[in-house]
Amino acid sequence: MYTILAKLVVKPTSLTLGSRFSSHLIQPVTKITHPDSEVPSKTLDKVHEFNKYTVTTYGRPDLIISRGKGCYLYDSNDRKYLDFTAGIAVTALGHSDPEVAQVLYEQANKLVHISNLYHNENAGELAKKIVETTRSNGGQWASKLFIANSGTEANEGAIKFARKWGKQFSPEKIEVVSFTNAFHGRSMGALSATYNPKYQKPFAPLVPGFVTSPFNDASAVLSAINNNTCGVIVEPIQGEGGVHAANTEFMKALRARCDETNTLLIYDEIQCGLGRSGRLWGHQHLPENCTPDILTMAKPLANGIPIGAIMTTEKVADLIKLGDHGTTFGGNPLAAAVALNVVNRITQSEFIESVDKKGTYLKSLLKQVQEKYPGMIKDIRGKGLLVGVEFNKDPSPLVKMARERGLLIVTAGCNTVRVIPPLIITEEEMAEGVSKFAGAVEQMAAELTA
Repeated sequence: MYTILAKLVVKPTSLTLGSRFSSHLIQPVTKITHPDSEVPSKTLDKVHEFNKYTVTTYGRPDLIISRGKGCYLYDSNDRKYLDFTAGIAVTALGHSDPEVAQVLYEQANKLVHISNLYHNENAGELAKKIVETTRSNGGQWASKLFIANSGTEANEGAIKFARKWGKQFSPEKIEVVSFTNAFHGRSMGALSATYNPKYQKPFAPLVPGFVTSPFNDASAVLSAINNNTCGVIVEPIQGEGGVHAANTEFMKALRARCDETNTLLIYDEIQCGLGRSGRLWGHQHLPENCTPDILTMAKPLANGIPIGAIMTTEKVADLIKLGDHGTTFGGNPLAAAVALNVVNRITQSEFIESVDKKGTYLKSLLKQVQEKYPGMIKDIRGKGLLVGVEFNKDPSPLVKMARERGLLIVTAGCNTVRVIPPLIITEEEMAEGVSKFAGAVEQMAAELTA
């Protein structure tokens, strides 16, 4: 039974974040406070004007987000929304972080861009920080970093590195294995590794040499990966595909089969890496021998400033020679300066431990909603603050229902809502968000039975 949210302490849990988490019993927010019907005509006119000049690739509501602070966003009419999307798992430190703003200001007044014709102070320091932090957290495999502009670019680079790796052995060793429900990006190489007809079909034919195998099927790995395979790309925790964690048997089979066939194992940690899962890297939920040859990262790396990176083992780094890969903007002084500040903060052990505990608490709140609607909510899963709520029916209507209560959420594959708030979210904010989510679920349930 639901009871008042307020700041009621029902009973303490064993979770601690400096102070002890309280256990809220969630009351669904039934009142619609942000109705779409009350968006002013001046906002609608502006959206209409924008749409005349922008390619229609996004389905967006008719509102304009104008500012943000912490875990909250505000539209141009000053309506306040609790953000359970974090810009799709990007703003780990929340919106308008003061330190990020200060670094941006200082660096922009010093140097923004010079290209990679020259060294800059920040890119090398960032590479050193990420590699050494990975090593100090048990990742002795980490050797060098290539800095790009986005997650898709990082994956494209990783695929290129794998192709060169394979060709040193045989001109036929060019195949790349990826998995069902994966999402690796929308450029042609990354898209070829993203097995989803919705994304792929309009742009076929895709890059040849890509093979799709069932995710979490260890037995299928033996036939999918062979002597013509140069690389295997996998998300240790799938995000867009519905928040599915790779199981230990599957990942051990991947590592073993890649070793047998001299194939590079690529971990796409663009969404699950850098603390989001309650570990520095998502694959650290697995046994120590389940390590990659290449790891890609992006989303939270600079808290919203575009950047991505490829981290490699020494053997891969030694393979890549002058002119093999490049970027005009990647590793620019501005983005690298912000990333260095962000990485210094989100890789602190206390910070990562807090994400793990927050994730446990968030799932406990969401399970209260599942207990009331077991016929609607099939599963609650995930690691840290990468949480999926799977429904028995398409949950897309919940996005509007939650937004009209002042909560922003995003869906994923497999009838799943992804809950991916900023990593700085508080206990009270989690309870506030879940109470609004519960109200949206209650509305959806009522409409389904009407």
